[in-house]
Amino acid sequence: MATIPPCCLKARAFSPDSELEANCHATVVSGWFSVADKAGKTMYFNNPMWPGEAHSLEVQKILFKEKSEYQEVLVFESSTYGKVLVLDGILQLTERDEFAYQEMIAHLPLCSIKSPKNVLVVGGGDGGVLREVARHNSVEIIDICEIDKMVIDVSKKFFPELAVGFEDPRVHLHVGDALEFIRHVPKGKYDAIIVDSSDPVGPAKELVEKPFFEMLASALRPGGVLCNMSESMWLHTHLIQDMISACRQVFKGSVHYAWASVPTYPSGVIGFILCSTEGPFVDFKNPVNPIEKLVGGGIEHEREPRFYNSQIHRAAFALPSFVRKQVSNL
Repeated sequence: MATIPPCCLKARAFSPDSELEANCHATVVSGWFSVADKAGKTMYFNNPMWPGEAHSLEVQKILFKEKSEYQEVLVFESSTYGKVLVLDGILQLTERDEFAYQEMIAHLPLCSIKSPKNVLVVGGGDGGVLREVARHNSVEIIDICEIDKMVIDVSKKFFPELAVGFEDPRVHLHVGDALEFIRHVPKGKYDAIIVDSSDPVGPAKELVEKPFFEMLASALRPGGVLCNMSESMWLHTHLIQDMISACRQVFKGSVHYAWASVPTYPSGVIGFILCSTEGPFVDFKNPVNPIEKLVGGGIEHEREPRFYNSQIHRAAFALPSFVRKQVSNL
């Protein structure tokens, strides 16, 4: 049984509550979920990705907490953002704003090429990216490689509006290590690859390094596209610079950085690196496969995206001056 944080023991002494223990967790302090660094005033999780900051949501009830083979999985009901998924203490998504991230990471690449047919999703065990990819009628195969089956199972139980993506008949699920999976992908198999990975610390660090990008490029057809989550321009320009440098060495088409607003992510924004392989030119800034022309999809969900549209697509590549200055080649 996990140790109850001292703050929760103290709170229980003043307010005995049979449900209090169930709502205790190392990142839940006096009813608030926090991801904080040691420099934070209330520190119950140390993450080097955003030192000196804490990001908090009020917790109504913890719905699930268990350790998988790879990470701790936590789901709780928040006061204002609905249900929340947390992996190893890091917030992954909330019901209220998940669509902004899922739509952008899927449609920025898929709306930049004509008639994508074969798509690979790396990570994305919640199913949200699959849900968005399934909007594209031209897509025939959607492979997904997710290492943690518990994330899939938990998402199906607590986030059915995202996990609906797994119900599309075009989806082929591969549970396992992405590096090992991609090593065996035939050269040029995919039109698009979407990497919905966790933050690049620990084992996930390999997913933002040059050898991984080389494998991805090999798996893409000429003129194929990659969209890779690439952190916040407010917090991680050094990391963005490193990723762009590695991608420019590997991808001989074009490399761009885009961003979107997601309120519950650190700093409130998240970035994406978009790359194309050598071949037919890809103009990421101007969608050639506009979402507005898509009709239907393989699964039943809202017909129109709630965040993404062609205007947002173009605007996502407009970068603040400080980003252009700090990150070369942008």
